[in-house]
Amino acid sequence: MVSLRSQEWYAGQDRDGYIHRAWMRRGLPVDAFDGEKPHIAIANTASDLTPCNLHLNEVASSVRDGILEAGGVPLNLPVVSLGETLVRPTAMLWRNMAAMAMEEMFRANPIDGLVLLGGCDKTIPSLLMAAASVDLPAVVVPGGPALTGTFKGRPLGCGTDVWRLSEDVRAGVMSAQEFTDSESAMLRSKGHCNTMGTASTMAVVAEALGMTIPGVAGTPAPDARLLATSHATGKLIIEMVREDRRPSEILTKAAFHNAIVAVAGVGGSTNAVVHLLALAGRLGVDLTLADFDEIGQRIPLLANLQPSGTHLMDDLFRAGGVLAVLAQLKDQLRPEAITVTGKPLVDYLGDRPIYDDDVIKPVTEPVLEDAGIAVLRGNLAPNGAIIKPSAASPELLTHRGPAVVFHSIEDLHARLDDEDLVITPDSIMVLQGCGPRGYPGMPEVGNMPLPQKLLRQGVRDMVRISDARMSGTAYGTVVLHVSPESAAGGPLGLVRDGDLISLDVPNRTLVLEVSDEELAARAAAPADSSTAAPTRGWEKLYVDHVMQADTGADLDFLVGSSGAKVGRESH
Repeated sequence: MVSLRSQEWYAGQDRDGYIHRAWMRRGLPVDAFDGEKPHIAIANTASDLTPCNLHLNEVASSVRDGILEAGGVPLNLPVVSLGETLVRPTAMLWRNMAAMAMEEMFRANPIDGLVLLGGCDKTIPSLLMAAASVDLPAVVVPGGPALTGTFKGRPLGCGTDVWRLSEDVRAGVMSAQEFTDSESAMLRSKGHCNTMGTASTMAVVAEALGMTIPGVAGTPAPDARLLATSHATGKLIIEMVREDRRPSEILTKAAFHNAIVAVAGVGGSTNAVVHLLALAGRLGVDLTLADFDEIGQRIPLLANLQPSGTHLMDDLFRAGGVLAVLAQLKDQLRPEAITVTGKPLVDYLGDRPIYDDDVIKPVTEPVLEDAGIAVLRGNLAPNGAIIKPSAASPELLTHRGPAVVFHSIEDLHARLDDEDLVITPDSIMVLQGCGPRGYPGMPEVGNMPLPQKLLRQGVRDMVRISDARMSGTAYGTVVLHVSPESAAGGPLGLVRDGDLISLDVPNRTLVLEVSDEELAARAAAPADSSTAAPTRGWEKLYVDHVMQADTGADLDFLVGSSGAKVGRESH
């Protein structure tokens, strides 16, 4: 067995060893410090203010039992938790902070391995970024989706149906009271969103990257099998420590290839792009936007799940789960990529059956061909922008129309339903000032609500373009992550009402039909005063150092890993 890192704290008869052992003896047995038992931190994002992760304390108990059974020392380590639905101004503002705080706690403490408990959107990405940076043996347990709720006999998709129902109210086809009544049915159990939103997507990504026990992603939060797998994970992390199996060995370029294939196959969230790019940056893996397009565009959509399809996450689980989807795509996966078990991911696929082919389509009859996230380029997005074709209206994937520009989210809210707003179904809605630096934090506002007067006419989708993100539960012909963002001097900030914009997803172009000379003249005008300019605290650090969406919106000084070595000795 490899020498245990925790012994750097606990070994020896000097004063430091005495202090470290004495203060930790409250509850730990004498042999906890003998150098034979790995000390495992259970990095726990359970929080009453992260409602999707409330049950992770129960999951942690099962992990603890597995660690004890395998001869380890389990240590609960509460870490920063980000509740997607509650945190203002946007949880994405705090992803890098959470990852940085976790990394420092993992490095600073006497631990030999990590079990990472996440669920809600930013928790799994921040845990993975931190674990990759410190490179201690680590394994993820995703918290799992909620069971399907119903309203008036109809299943409800978390998030996706919020967007649909709220637009129905604004269109006058649903009453405000009915909308409120549906609220109590939206989530009927513990767990995160039951659609293929960002939370479910990042669980799938963690599994496709090889960072979970294969087969756990998508297990519903109330399902007893989640606790059984959590127990098994507690046992596995002891093996990983003893064999020194680290994230850097698992999270290779091949693993990222497999994650991109998985995102396309399940119709995953566009947010996976910024999270995977940021994670790759922590590892020094050469991953770019071009990889998402080159790998993903030939992958069919097989999971018929909201928002790209009709079913929900507990349907996916009963139909065969994530591994059944990946088994259909086995020929597209890189076989050399290993998992936390030490075995290749492809070894777990075999001839996985599909138990409901309306939920998981066979590769010969996909929901959609070429379902990967598309990367667009042109003079409006020199460094790229993305769109999710599987959630868009096919007839709008090639479209040319005049811009209707909103300079900020506040401007959008103020003018959207003005009856005098000059806008038609052919217009292209453009939102500025919502990128990583401009908002700050790159909020999920890219799927702008449509003007009420158009909703009354029956319009339910329009082309929308921004430097923002959108919820993985959202849908529509929405161009996102335009880079550089407007606040960083990107061309998006130069768009004016009436400018013609051409979107051509099949040819991967996004063009502002304005001459270079005119754009140069506009660029010389005074900067938009709505750009964020914080003067202190995390927001200032973030705005000063955040990178653009095309590289993952991490902080520039966090790129690259620092390893597990503590910089200076204590005491």
